[in-house]
Amino acid sequence: MDKVSSTPVLDRISDPADLRSLSDADLRALAEEIRQFLVATVSKTGGHLGPNLGVVELTLALHRVFESPRDRILWDTGHQAYVHKLLTRPREGFARLRKLGGMSGYPNRTESEHDFIENSHASTGLSYASGMAEAMRRQGDPGHVVVVVGDGALTGGMAYEALNNIGHRKTPVIIVVNDNGRSYAPTVGGLAQHLAQQLTVLNPSYHRTKNRVDRILRAVPAGDKAIEVGRRIKEGLKELVSPRTFFEYLGIKYSGPIDGHNIEDIERTLRQVSRLAGPSVVHVITTKGRGYGPAEADEIDHLHGVSAFDVLTAKPLSRKVSYTDVFGEALLHEAEREPRLVAITAAMGSSAGLGPFAERFPDRFYDVGIAEQHAVTFAAGLAMAGLRPVVVIYSTFLQRALDQVMMDVCLHKLPVTFVLDRAGITGDDGPSHHGIFDLTFLRAMPGLTLAAASDPQELRDLLHTAIARDGAGPFAIRFPKGAAGDSEARPAQIIPVGEWEVLRQGSAALLLATGKLVPVAMEAAAMLDQEGLPLTVVNSRFIKPLDPRLESWARRHPAVLTLEDNVVTGGFGSAVTEALAPLGIPVTVMAVPDTFIEQGGQAELLKQLGLDAPGVVSRVRRLVGESESMPEPATQPVS
Repeated sequence: MDKVSSTPVLDRISDPADLRSLSDADLRALAEEIRQFLVATVSKTGGHLGPNLGVVELTLALHRVFESPRDRILWDTGHQAYVHKLLTRPREGFARLRKLGGMSGYPNRTESEHDFIENSHASTGLSYASGMAEAMRRQGDPGHVVVVVGDGALTGGMAYEALNNIGHRKTPVIIVVNDNGRSYAPTVGGLAQHLAQQLTVLNPSYHRTKNRVDRILRAVPAGDKAIEVGRRIKEGLKELVSPRTFFEYLGIKYSGPIDGHNIEDIERTLRQVSRLAGPSVVHVITTKGRGYGPAEADEIDHLHGVSAFDVLTAKPLSRKVSYTDVFGEALLHEAEREPRLVAITAAMGSSAGLGPFAERFPDRFYDVGIAEQHAVTFAAGLAMAGLRPVVVIYSTFLQRALDQVMMDVCLHKLPVTFVLDRAGITGDDGPSHHGIFDLTFLRAMPGLTLAAASDPQELRDLLHTAIARDGAGPFAIRFPKGAAGDSEARPAQIIPVGEWEVLRQGSAALLLATGKLVPVAMEAAAMLDQEGLPLTVVNSRFIKPLDPRLESWARRHPAVLTLEDNVVTGGFGSAVTEALAPLGIPVTVMAVPDTFIEQGGQAELLKQLGLDAPGVVSRVRRLVGESESMPEPATQPVS
């Protein structure tokens, strides 16, 4: 019998190559140690817990069979790569997981030579792998390309485009389908149902039922023949709907399903397919959240993404009402009023606040899987047939469907409402998740009304405004990630489209702020009052169209500034500049620089970017000081 050293196995792993000398007992101990480490770490930092608990054995097997980085192991999406990160870099980095200047929550090429892509948008890994494998084949590189694809990623159209090309070109890619029946929530889609057929192979209750039926049949005359006929029919039907048929029709060899928690079985299969010349699929069945009771018991998403939590109870250490919660409640109110309202999401139902809606109106809720392009055009079709679709999607994911927003919704002037959660600087998920581009790309959409909520009540009002505009064309609303405060909800009101709100009067400068930076502008104005520099602050809640009073307001102030948490290129400040530049009125734009922003707390990042109250104060002070030839401040109020 193998003996396990008293020293933790994890302490003996400094490189993936160290895994190859471990005994079976060592590997079992290591898997348990990794799960304990992940639970302890993520409970402090927050992060993606459930997906990583499910891929421990799979990751160990991958790194034992393949020699990274000579062999390239890719992760689609990166939220299942914590175990890979733990094996390929100093684990001390996990203490600052997803923190400013710390370890990214996704694969990151600057952190390790074992990371090849930094993407955390699903369904792209197969295309990356296809390109890498083709390049390596052309250059005579003997290394393998292995891509781990969650079953949820196979609901995205881009994955099928890649599979079609891989099968056609016989590109030597090893595709590991990590099948846990879930993406964020239960996976939807036709292929997901085909994959689910295979779960019966590993399901004990299936075998108990099958054996009981066999015993009953044997007790009747000619029972053995009935069993054999039934077996043949069952095997024929299974072959028609099996993933083997699907993949092999595409020209991709299929192996599986395999118990994704049996390292020996996974390794044996991976070694076999590594000898094949063309593409292959290894289908592994895993349990999301495995080894941590609360994650396994969580039926919603198996603790997919969590904030800091208590290890014993899995309850969040802090739980405040969020903007997402406010939106979910507001949508319910609108659905009660408007029976034509339907909600569409791309595999983010619970995360985007649609859980209560789905429960209350199951026949009016559509989760299309990780298929943002389809979600938008599907909404267009619903609108064309008389419904009032609301597409609920993270800001960073809507950019995957720009063509559909423009050509399928805006071109047809359809009453589709886009609700963009996690807009602006979002924080700890890093460059791929900051929603700092939506004002730019949505401003380019003809006929689309674009608005940003500065507080929870305004979110309710804007949603009500969008739904009440029957037949008035597309409408997009962005709102931030984070706590919404404790203000009491009022009945939603319709806001005239394009109408901004003057929050305070001043003479030193005109500060036009939008979205969650409106409170920042007010805080900065209060600080500047102490210096004798009173500001006019305007909540510019509509980015498109602009308030027609903008010109008259600008002419009454010696300086005009804009404030937003979108990139400086093409955003709100650009819109104001485009309107005022022909009039000879200069505009100072305060926005996110034209670059990708790392992970970190929202407050930390805004401070770093000069978009917090002290940063605004400094900018205004410098601007006023530089304008020695500034005309006398206007005294008439802005209205």
